[in-house]
Amino acid sequence: MEETKVLSTVAAAKGDAVRDFLPLTVDYQEKQFAQGVIPNTFMRREGAPKERELLCGRIIDRPIRPLFPAGFYHEVQVTASVLSSDGKQDPDVLAANATSAALMLSDIPWAGPIGVIRIGRISGQFIVNPTMDELSLSDLNLVYACTRDKTLMIDVQAREISEKDLEAGLRLAHPEAVKYIEPQIKLAAKAGKHKKEYKLSMMPDRTLEKVGKLAEVPIEAVFTDPTYGKFERGEALENIMQDVKKVLEEECDEESLRLLPKAVDTVRKKVVRRRIIVEGFRLDGRRLDEVRPLYCEAGNLPMLHGSSLFNRGDTQVLCTVTLGAPGDAQRLESIVGPPTKRFMLHYSFPPFCINEVGKRGGLNRREVGHGTLAEKALLAVLPPEDDFPYTVRINSEVMASDGSTSMATVCGGSMALMDAGIPLREHVAGVSVGLVSEVDQSTGSIKDYRILTDILGLEDHLGDMDFKIAGTQRGITAIQLDIKPAGIPLDIICESLEPARKGRIQILDHMEREISVPRTQDDRNSPRLATLKYSNDALRRLLGPLGALKRKIEDETGARISVSDGTLTIVAKNQSVMEKVLEKVDFILGREIEIGGIYKGRVSSIKEYGAFVEFNGGQQGLLHISELSHEPVSRVSDVISIGEQLSLICIGQDVRGNIKLSLKATLPRPRSETNNVVEESVSSTKEAPSIWASAGDLSSNGQQNQSSISEAGGINASTSSPPILIRSAAECDEEEKSAGLVQNSKATSRPVGASETDHKPKTFHQDSSVLAKPGLLQTINDKMSKSFSQKEGDKTEVRSPVTAKTLKIGTKVTAKVYQIRTGGLVLDLGGGIRGMYRFETNGKNDFEVDDELRVVCVSFSSKGIPVMSLVDDDE
Repeated sequence: MEETKVLSTVAAAKGDAVRDFLPLTVDYQEKQFAQGVIPNTFMRREGAPKERELLCGRIIDRPIRPLFPAGFYHEVQVTASVLSSDGKQDPDVLAANATSAALMLSDIPWAGPIGVIRIGRISGQFIVNPTMDELSLSDLNLVYACTRDKTLMIDVQAREISEKDLEAGLRLAHPEAVKYIEPQIKLAAKAGKHKKEYKLSMMPDRTLEKVGKLAEVPIEAVFTDPTYGKFERGEALENIMQDVKKVLEEECDEESLRLLPKAVDTVRKKVVRRRIIVEGFRLDGRRLDEVRPLYCEAGNLPMLHGSSLFNRGDTQVLCTVTLGAPGDAQRLESIVGPPTKRFMLHYSFPPFCINEVGKRGGLNRREVGHGTLAEKALLAVLPPEDDFPYTVRINSEVMASDGSTSMATVCGGSMALMDAGIPLREHVAGVSVGLVSEVDQSTGSIKDYRILTDILGLEDHLGDMDFKIAGTQRGITAIQLDIKPAGIPLDIICESLEPARKGRIQILDHMEREISVPRTQDDRNSPRLATLKYSNDALRRLLGPLGALKRKIEDETGARISVSDGTLTIVAKNQSVMEKVLEKVDFILGREIEIGGIYKGRVSSIKEYGAFVEFNGGQQGLLHISELSHEPVSRVSDVISIGEQLSLICIGQDVRGNIKLSLKATLPRPRSETNNVVEESVSSTKEAPSIWASAGDLSSNGQQNQSSISEAGGINASTSSPPILIRSAAECDEEEKSAGLVQNSKATSRPVGASETDHKPKTFHQDSSVLAKPGLLQTINDKMSKSFSQKEGDKTEVRSPVTAKTLKIGTKVTAKVYQIRTGGLVLDLGGGIRGMYRFETNGKNDFEVDDELRVVCVSFSSKGIPVMSLVDDDE
């Protein structure tokens, strides 16, 4: 098709077959030369078959296998190779049609040809053989194979398509696929080989009759007893075969002994099919449309991200969910389709689940096929990648098998995903539907049939089809049809959709009762994902040489880090691991500096006046000696040392971007400091001034009791005076007039000598009262009112805290003395900005720390530090 070309070859082994099955092998190959690429492996060669190659091989195998004649047990090998691909068409359908044509041209007996076609649907319109681009927009991916009048294979991936719409797609696909049959017949007529006579291993009627007489009655007794479980039933059937074997050994019937297993299996098939068609009862006593007993449990392994146990009859599956980073997605090397896959389901069928001994090898075609079917069923309800960027892996471990383990995997996987907290749209369940038919031997048409819901393993083996259908309450998400006879009418296939829907709804209701919404994970075990934006230069610093720094962080924390264009994605096992990673990333790359933000840094050097700290991705900040501790510090090295890691708070940035850090702001304040207003203002002499009395201390004639207060405004409250005073507004006004107090509601008093951190409104507790001397309160209020006033015509006055943007030459502010040096003052201009004032000749130089000064900005130093000058009082 266009520039996509596939070569298919077929060969059969020579000699007599000494086996009782058809050893058909289908190898599908996608070599990289087909798209003009050299393999990216060490040997630069293709390795073992990839998952996609195994799946495409199954697409070819399933429709051609039923058309080989009964008794043809010669080894057959089909090899399909993609010669070139333009990426527009999936080569799997081409390879299946090419294989059909190759079998038609060969001398191998085969009841073909077949036609294989793909159907898509975009905006409600069906599309025949859609391109890969169209398929990405389609809500249906249907691969259909058929003969001229019967269906052979169906494979569906859909986004909750209804049974009615699916039936319409199937009925469209059949005539379109039939179009590929006639050209193959014409080709075989022109270039085909004459069909070779192969020896067929047919069962002699005499052997079948003899074994039937010996085994039919005891086999029927086993199949009519519903109390038998899978293993008990199998053991009873094995004992019957051993009894028949003893009889044949006594008769020395070598031919019958050689064909005994096949003959007993034929008798079992006859008994089971007759009982289902005639009586309408199944092996375990169920009705035809009855689902086996269900049991399900979510969260049975709480340490994992998600887990579930699903049990249906004797089939039991354990599913687990693991979440990973986007970088954990599987890389695909297919010549078509997406390059990565973020959702994976791995199905495992260990030998112990059927009570057998066996080896565990590499990729198994059956395991890959069943896992992919369940994966397609669940993919339709996953949230989009933009909303849920995790990579998700489901492991399905089959604990016990008695049919439909792939559909049990769908059910268990859906519950495990919800247990992991993944916001699925709704649950997905699956059920397998079987068919038992009675065929007219003269015409080959089906005379009678029964559709079975939720088939057992033995019903699958002895029946005609295994029709696996998975979906939600709203529609179908995945289908896989495998058959044993040479085709089944499409009408019967469409009729099977309704009993499958009823069984699926019943299972979904049971799952909903166990877990109906995504579980909210606790902080202890739930994984965390963070997506951060950085420049590519910053990400290169994080990676380090050859990714060494990134690998070091991953080894130290156990987190996964992935980097794409401008995006850093981190996935951690839990919140504590995420915090460790973010701390390391912040230290390497840094983040935007904010005043009041807490940063972790390392002391890089120590000076007499403080220390320089490297933090936030290599930035330097100054930790002044005055910011080391709430207590006085004589030497910086007494508190910190070079290389020590500290948690610091950014307290300011000057106009040049120099960063000022504080250690003491992260430390708890000493208890004594909270009372320093009182301690610094208490006089050594105690007198007995008048205070505001409580209502309980007022005498009948209005006189007040006395307590002690110092001349400097300190407090020594009497223990006999209640701390709470309740008065009316008129009483308060009268008391203020008599005391000579002038209150300014917009000003806040601060005791003389108190530090800057104490300049806060104090909380009045029940064990103390705060009073100020009337004269002192008047002076402070007058001064603060003056500092915040604005003269008429003054356009450079700054009332709100100054910032680097608002500070300009000519700006007048009220500053405080921060430090006193030999040649001048360091001023605190507010907003974390510092300025300097040089002592003037014959000017005032007797300043105290925390003195408030009216200054104006006259210039900036070479380092961008504001140079200030005093403002005269009369300006």
